[in-house]
Amino acid sequence: MLVAAFMRLLSLCWSPVDASDGGGGEDDGGAGRERSDGLLRYRDIGQYGFGDFSMAVVQGNQVMEDQCRIESGPFGTFVGVYDGHGGPRPRGTRATISTLISVVSQVSSGSVGVTPESIERAFLQTEEGFIALVSELWDSQPDIATQGSCCLVGIICQQTLYVANLGDSRVVLGKRVGNTGEIAAIQLSTEHNVNVEAARQELKAQHPNDPQIVMLRHGVWRVKGIIQVSRSLGDAYMKQAEYNREPINQKFRISEPMNMPILSSRPSIISHSLQKNDSFLIFASDGFARRLVKAALQEAARKREMRYSDLRRIDRKVRRHFHDDITAIVLFLNHNLIASGLVQGPALSIRSALEH
Repeated sequence: MLVAAFMRLLSLCWSPVDASDGGGGEDDGGAGRERSDGLLRYRDIGQYGFGDFSMAVVQGNQVMEDQCRIESGPFGTFVGVYDGHGGPRPRGTRATISTLISVVSQVSSGSVGVTPESIERAFLQTEEGFIALVSELWDSQPDIATQGSCCLVGIICQQTLYVANLGDSRVVLGKRVGNTGEIAAIQLSTEHNVNVEAARQELKAQHPNDPQIVMLRHGVWRVKGIIQVSRSLGDAYMKQAEYNREPINQKFRISEPMNMPILSSRPSIISHSLQKNDSFLIFASDGFARRLVKAALQEAARKREMRYSDLRRIDRKVRRHFHDDITAIVLFLNHNLIASGLVQGPALSIRSALEH
């Protein structure tokens, strides 16, 4: 498996590199210097509240649909990876990011703090804001009804990791195995993609009277033959009948009546008490870290029987046929900081480098 191969590679270099290895240095408050390498934009090493981090993005679509954020401060650390889809403009996705971060910050600073219930409430409030934006722009920009986003969120607070997910982005925990030096890969997130049997059966159970709720098209399972994910933020055309009509593109329209939402905006949420042998976390839409993202691109090139250098030169308009947008964030866990409850350095706020 590609994930296993990536984890073997990361196990060789899981300790953060230092600034002399071309990393970030301290030129922007510990956040790490932004660099580029062909298709990649990355921060090789930087500091967040509970350790070091690395992040990388590579653009595959003509308009970058992936977005990511790292926020770290007195409340803890927030990581968000958002994989947008379905529309020519990313405005809906960007509005989602800003809204979700704001709502999570509000619930985190309350008297109860971070709980699975408060995280779910933040997601649902964000969904309400997304649908309100669709309603506001329906007459002038109806295509926003076909925009949506997978959403993967991680929050580290009081020695606990909370993971909330909609869609098929992943968070993988790297855990040291005894004294062997090996790293075991443990997937913490639940994938809501109907090519996964469990997601397919869940959707069928929710829509028992619709034999075409999932359809196999060209070897790929899709909800109503259109989209692979079964949960998302946005995608109003799959949730409210009033947005599944002209003037949206015909390929998004469903002929039969929509009596209930087809896609869900309710996230899967888990909590994990951080242990001393938990070494790092990888949050990714597709691919892992700078070196690993590059490995993913080389694999994409190999499958097309071409060189990586050739892939780098492909025009942005056609690169989507070779690989998707790729986003990865790696958080290294400093358990001395986590156990003490101390947050190192100043507050941190970083978003993905590609905003065009």
